[in-house]
Parts: sequence; structure tokens; C-alpha cells
Amino acid sequence: MRRRDRFLQTDTFITPLLLDEEKVFKDPVHRYVHVRYKVIWDLINSMEFQRLRRIRQLGTTHYTFHGAEHSRLNHSLGVYEVMRRMVSKLDLSEEEILLCLCSALLHDIGHGPFSHSFEKVFKTDHEQWTQRMIEGDTEVNEILRGISDDFPKKVSEVIGKTHPNQMIVSLITSQFDADRMDYLLRDAYYTGVNYGTFDMERILRLLRIVDDQVVIKHSGMHAIEDYLVSRYQMYWQVYFHPVTRSAEVILRKIFQRAKHLYQQQYAFLTDPVPMIPFFEEREVSIDQYLAFDESTLLYYIQQWCQEEDPIFADLCQRFLHRRLFKYVEFDPQQDYRTWTELQNLFREHGLDPDYYLEVDSPSDLPYDFYRIGQEEGEMMPILLEMPDGSLQELSTQSIIVKSITGKRRFDHKLYYPDDLISDEIRSRLGGK
Repeated sequence: MRRRDRFLQTDTFITPLLLDEEKVFKDPVHRYVHVRYKVIWDLINSMEFQRLRRIRQLGTTHYTFHGAEHSRLNHSLGVYEVMRRMVSKLDLSEEEILLCLCSALLHDIGHGPFSHSFEKVFKTDHEQWTQRMIEGDTEVNEILRGISDDFPKKVSEVIGKTHPNQMIVSLITSQFDADRMDYLLRDAYYTGVNYGTFDMERILRLLRIVDDQVVIKHSGMHAIEDYLVSRYQMYWQVYFHPVTRSAEVILRKIFQRAKHLYQQQYAFLTDPVPMIPFFEEREVSIDQYLAFDESTLLYYIQQWCQEEDPIFADLCQRFLHRRLFKYVEFDPQQDYRTWTELQNLFREHGLDPDYYLEVDSPSDLPYDFYRIGQEEGEMMPILLEMPDGSLQELSTQSIIVKSITGKRRFDHKLYYPDDLISDEIRSRLGGK
């Protein structure tokens, strides 16, 4: 696909061609996703973007909410559509619009299988991989270079939050962005809960640009309150659900055991070929990374159920057949003595605590903003445009938002295989 096939050259810039007719995707959340730029159509059809069909948006959440089978591609199209509606309300140049749309569409192409579980074990970063794919020898890079030779770099900078126009960055990555607005609505829809719903149409209608910042007209404050409360509820009722976290714990243990066995030169019945570069902690090529998706990983987990290593086979069977770990409330700072005792008890009863005992402590900060003299803040504040034209930080006007601002909440739980433990361990867990 050559540049002249997609773009018209003018004296000052390359004007992207429009499709002969607008393409429209049916979408269960936004009703329709509209595509009029050919560059967006080409990106959607690129190999790197289509791979997202094989990466679930919510990882192991389908073990808890069976409808949560939607993909990263599903979500990425939704973020693009939210961004398309956002930029239609703002006074931006055509290049800025394209930068926003391409960044929104491509922001997740670097996710690996089961995303965050994979990242924790193998110390990868999906944003860095997204940037590598955008700037590397890929179909996505070729398509973006059709706009200009430096356009892939600009998109990468937006993803990496280093682009000089921080207003554009904030549209895709902030406390109030196209990404969050889509995933809250989409994840609520597919999990079947009501927590993530909010009035996105009203919020978009009240967007403004003031002093190169995206702000909300003061009359939209209650819609923003609803958005932040919805986000808070989704994290604690869906994303941090203990059954989902149990499946994640087991998946991480599978990765850890596979890596350990490989380093011990264990003879796998089914060699983990796609994972070897990650096990060896050496440079992974873009092609190697792209070849590793959830369908590939699930094939290996299914095969590993027959492995001779009993721990490895057991973990894989648990994940495949949803025989998950049980859990109890457990604060590692307050219960550190109990933790050591439990580890010893597990060893005495022939259970390796490295694989069968895990403290999981997810946390969330619903809303925060940088304060002078503070080492770090969550993100830039959400600003309201007041009737007198002044800008006010949201929590100074909203009692609801003030009550959650800067308050990080943790959820500590201890996970263990209830079917393998003794009555002595079980009573110790119940009486800690």
C-alpha cells in the first residue's frame, strides 16, 4: 500500500483521503462506530490491530462474570468512537484530530495475553510494547507514515505521555479520558452490572477547551460525579472481585512455575516455545511478541495439564477447569507472624507455599490531583469552568468528590487451595 494511494499531497501538508463512503460498525455500547478516514480503516485492518481479537479486555474476569468475553479490539474501537465524538466538540486542526483518533485506536495494541498477569511475571509493559509496534517495522507504522514520516513518532509520544501538546495526551490518558469512559460503560455492559453506567452524552456535550486544557462546564459537575463514583464501584465490585483475583493468582503461578521449570532444564512434554524468550529474559522481537496471544497460551495450559511435574499440572488443571483458590481477609502488615507460621505449616504438610499460598493486595485511588510540594500526584485535576469564567478543581466544588480525593484503598486477601489443606491449616486460617 503506497502513500499516494491513501493521501492527497498539497503544498503544506498531506491531506488524508476519506473513504468513498463512511464505514459503520454496530456496537452494543455506543450503537455505532463511524469511520470516515481511510487511514483509520487501514489501521483497523492491520495485523497488529486484528491480533487484539485474541486478547480479552478483562483477563480472567470471565471466571466471575461469564459475559466478560469481550476483546481488546472491541474496547479499542469503542475508545476510538468516544474520541471521535470528543474531538467533534473541540476546535482542533485536522492533523490534531488524526493524532487523537489514531492514538485512541492504537493505545492498547501492545497488550500481551491476560495482560496484567503476564506483565507482572515477565516484567513487560504494554505501553512500551505499543510504542515499539507504532515505531517499529510493522503494518501500523507503514500506515501512519503515510500521513508524514514523523507521524508514528507523534502517536507514540501521545501513548507515552511525552507529546508536547498535553491537552491531546489528556484526551487519551488522564482521570477523565476516552479510554476510561469506554471501558467503564463496556465492562459494565458485558459483566451485566449497573455500576459503570454514567451519562457520557451529557459530559461530551459540556466539554470545553480553556487555556489549552480540556475542562467541563460547571453545569456538568453532577455528571462527572456520577462518572467517578461509577469508576470507584467498578473497581471494587468487578475489577477487584476476589474470584477474579483468585484466577489471576493461579495464572501468575502457572507462569512462575513454567519459568522455574524451564530454568531447571525440565523436560516439558509440550515445550513452551513462544515463551522461551520471556523465560530467558532476553530481547523479544516484535514478531515473537505478536505471535503470543491468549489462544496460544490456552493451548499450552491445556497440554500442560498432562505434565509430570505435579505442581505445574495441578495449577494448569485448576485454571482450565475453574477449581480456584479460596480466600480469607488478610493484612500482611498486621498478620506477618501468621504469614510465617502458615508458610511453615504448608511446608510441613507437603505444600509449596511459593505456589499454594499468596497474599494479593490490589488498591485503587479513585481521584487525586497534584499539589505543590507533594512528591507525586495521580494525574492532572478535572477542572470546572465556572459561570464567571474561572477554573476550579472539581473537589473544591463537589462534596462527593472531596470525600474520595487522595484516598487510596487496599483490599488484602490470602489465597490458598482449600481442597489440599489439612484441618489444622484450615482452623489456623479461620482463627488468625
